[in-house]
Amino acid sequence: MTGDHYFSASPASPENLRRIRVRLAGRDVEMTTAGGVFSPDHVDSGTGVLLANTPPPPPGGNLLDLGCGWGPIALTLALDSPHATVWAVDVNERALDLVRRNADSLGVTNVNAVLPEDVPDDVIFRTIRSNPPIRVGKNELHGLLERWIPRLDERSDAWLVVQRNLGSDSLQRWLSATFEDGYSVHRAATGRGFRVIKVRRHGTPPTGPVPLP
Repeated sequence: MTGDHYFSASPASPENLRRIRVRLAGRDVEMTTAGGVFSPDHVDSGTGVLLANTPPPPPGGNLLDLGCGWGPIALTLALDSPHATVWAVDVNERALDLVRRNADSLGVTNVNAVLPEDVPDDVIFRTIRSNPPIRVGKNELHGLLERWIPRLDERSDAWLVVQRNLGSDSLQRWLSATFEDGYSVHRAATGRGFRVIKVRRHGTPPTGPVPLP
């Protein structure tokens, strides 16, 4: 036993590369995964629920997969929106390497698989899709969401999938209380014991006097 977690920066466990067949963006594909990353043998149930219950992504702009793992969400975004720039963000270097391998295998060139600190500060996102790392602990998770959700563009949405028995309802309440001004939060879907939470950033209201017609 190594004590590795899928959110370890540099897993010490054997890489143990493997090929799995999965369905992404309506097509059957073969992907590379490895030990020391989240759900290496299949698309996990939560990610499946998220992918089945979110609308098509925006056709352009910057799109974010937060906590990308080996890349099922990021790669789906890239296949569905080939003219967008997809940021696949994770602290796990092995996971980022797998995303790059899998993007190459699919022939998609619009994925940036990077560490959180490597996303430029001026990048804002047309959508965020995430199966967030609940097991990092409440404080870490809240800090993660407080860092990234404010980087949503106006009139744009974050979609988060969280297992009900791992605190989805309490997380929704926290999101509603934390992102109160200029946002709305609601449960968008349920399935297989998971909740899909939608966080909408609304447009900034105009300031100053309204010009006369």
